[in-house]
Amino acid sequence: MIKYYKTVENTLIQMDTFQAGCWVNITNPSPDDLRNFATENDVNESFLMAALDEEESARIDTEDGDTLIVVDIPVQESDPGSHMLTVTTIPLAVILMNKMIITVCLREDSILQDFIVQRVKDFYTQYKTRFVLQILYRNSTKFLQYLRGIERSSNRLEEGLQRSMRNKELLEMLRLEKSLVYLSTSLRANGIVLEKLMRNPNIKNYPDDADLLEDVIIENRQAVEMANIYSSILATTTDSFASIISNNQNNVIKVLTIATIIMTIPTILSGFMGMNVALPIPEETGFFIIIGLTAALIAAAVALIRWFHLL
Repeated sequence: MIKYYKTVENTLIQMDTFQAGCWVNITNPSPDDLRNFATENDVNESFLMAALDEEESARIDTEDGDTLIVVDIPVQESDPGSHMLTVTTIPLAVILMNKMIITVCLREDSILQDFIVQRVKDFYTQYKTRFVLQILYRNSTKFLQYLRGIERSSNRLEEGLQRSMRNKELLEMLRLEKSLVYLSTSLRANGIVLEKLMRNPNIKNYPDDADLLEDVIIENRQAVEMANIYSSILATTTDSFASIISNNQNNVIKVLTIATIIMTIPTILSGFMGMNVALPIPEETGFFIIIGLTAALIAAAVALIRWFHLL
């Protein structure tokens, strides 16, 4: 899907066709769509194709005066079998050209939606360099938002894991660890791109752009540090609660074993006393004597178990 936007009198308006100074937003395109667009608008086809590869790494490339910036952006994955936050990353390609700026992404629910619904202040499609920096800043804050969401999910899981004997909660923790790995890797790659942008003279064309880029770098570094901290905490927590789950299961097995031992006492006595042989006890009180003996042996067994702190 290819849409054209342009800022007119401080309002973002969707256009029917291309105009100078517009923003071309391409979402979930097919290779044929990109080839046709590249031919009609004299755009480097390889730049457009960069976002179609989910394994594309963050990078900057310049050719014939056009600049390609590829960054990883976080998106939430839907998992019907899980109530926890699951996050992955996909590439976003931003192409800076003389007459327009082009964005290519595989998902509609990306950070670009914030620009379309005008949640970003001081956003103008004509200021292409500032637009790029605003995208990068929004992307860094989105990483932080998802990191905090992962932390909240981790805290909810910890409460359930303390009493759990199932693997479900542990698997949820592993999903969160996987999300953190994706976020950490993408943040480090984005950090390299931001450092290159800092040294790129073509990026600082408008007042305050240098300050905005520094803010983006600071936000990205903060996100990297948070991701590293959460990864360490989550890895330690997962190992700890794996041991707790195993210990909970061992406790249940211990209780069942003790119950089996105690229930074995009346079974042995009833089997022994029920044999067809004469017993040295009166027949009138024999039943009560057997019951009393059974109760005494059970009490002795329970006392012995408690003496050794097995229960």
